[in-house]
Amino acid sequence: MAKKAVASLQTGSKRLTKAIKMVKSPKTGAYTFVESIMSPDLVNDFLNKK
Repeated sequence: MAKKAVASLQTGSKRLTKAIKMVKSPKTGAYTFVESIMSPDLVNDFLNKK
């Protein structure tokens, strides 16, 4: 399913990237996943941001 989602992002003139980050909840300690679709330039900022 991931292949289909990424392939559909690259149609057209804009190139987009889907970034998935694992974030630990301070209350429960459980991990959740945060997904975002953005341009490839902003991926490192998204992953480094707490």
